[in-house]
Amino acid sequence: MKKFLPLLFILPMLYAVATAQKLETPKERAARILSKIDDMWRGKSSRGLMAMKVKTQNYTRELELRIWSQGKEKSLVIIESPLREKNTATLKSGPNIYSYLPKTDRTIRLTSGMMVGNWMGSHFTNDDLVKESRMSDDYNAIITFEGNQKGNEVIEFTLFPKPNAAVVWGKIIITVKSDGFIPIHSKYYDEDMALSRTMAFSNIKSIGGRMIPATLRVIPKEKTNEFTELTYKEMEFDIDLPSGFFSIARLRRR
Repeated sequence: MKKFLPLLFILPMLYAVATAQKLETPKERAARILSKIDDMWRGKSSRGLMAMKVKTQNYTRELELRIWSQGKEKSLVIIESPLREKNTATLKSGPNIYSYLPKTDRTIRLTSGMMVGNWMGSHFTNDDLVKESRMSDDYNAIITFEGNQKGNEVIEFTLFPKPNAAVVWGKIIITVKSDGFIPIHSKYYDEDMALSRTMAFSNIKSIGGRMIPATLRVIPKEKTNEFTELTYKEMEFDIDLPSGFFSIARLRRR
């Protein structure tokens, strides 16, 4: 004789499954994953050392950068080498962004329109270096593909700016690995929806106790034989930073 579970036990289980499926909408899931990606290189605070290589038709140059951050609102990038550019710095403190030029001892305040400009002759923008925008806060995201792509299980997101978001891109398409949400590549489109550049992520390893892509390479759309490559050499997360660390006075002291 077949035995059946009493209805008293079956109904609560069915209700629990149905409730769990409704807990997270596709939009909420996309926002949650993007938040994890945003936090991959961040913490409540951080500091690190990066190497940057710039290759153009006219020159190849290499720089070493010290970086600090505190949340989304505060960031500091200071060049350590080469010597001729040592102590050149970019600071974000709240809504204000500054560039310090030690040769002339000048501090320049950057406008929002200048954030899309190239930083130190590289293919990274000022916005990239100080991480002004946060995808999960500034963009509405939808999942446009999920499945196998070139042998990898991936999730593809298409992002459009939220109304009144202070961002420089008209659209971003980012592809990540389904396991761990490690970014593979991103495509950035300008306000006219024309592809402007591609960013590739590689060299996945543990830095500062986190598995992250240690190398980011930006390739401009119109100059595919050029690139800027940024490699994280050291990172520490959730560190203590003194009050007033992210200030113009600190730039000038350096």
